[in-house]
Amino acid sequence: MIRTAALVGLLLAPMMAAAQVEEPVDYRMDHYRAPVPDTLAGATVVDTETAHDLWSTGTVAFIDVLPRPPKPENLPEGTIWREKSRHSIPGALWLPNVGYGALAEVTHDYFRAGLARATDNDLGHPILLFCLEECWMSWNAAKRALEYGYETVYWMPDGTDGWTFFDYPTEKLIPEPLP
Repeated sequence: MIRTAALVGLLLAPMMAAAQVEEPVDYRMDHYRAPVPDTLAGATVVDTETAHDLWSTGTVAFIDVLPRPPKPENLPEGTIWREKSRHSIPGALWLPNVGYGALAEVTHDYFRAGLARATDNDLGHPILLFCLEECWMSWNAAKRALEYGYETVYWMPDGTDGWTFFDYPTEKLIPEPLP
């Protein structure tokens, strides 16, 4: 007789295997809100509690890469547009739109300048990149930071969703201005 837990495990095994996402060789170019891999070559993948421990030390630069919502096109004249505010990890630097798969050179420059500001231009200074849970933006951004030469890159796949699940503090962020 098969125990219930073993039976459930047998039934769920194919679904769990399907949920595994292979780490791609290159950047994710579309469908950014989807399951992400468990790994990022060259980076250290951290869970929310480990990220909180790193945050508590004050020695790691936290970089939020959530895209900035675009203003809707064709708003009727006189319509007031208010961006949704971003509540994130206190002290994080918000560098929106740097996690897309392909970036314009001006966006590369913006990302490099933001990272340099967060690390005092020290490629050895540890950085932690995040966005939301199941968001490829942070994976892409962390991969890009490695390619820029940053030596200690942490990636938190659970992003602010995981952070708020643990009821860790948040604050309203303002995006780093474009140069």
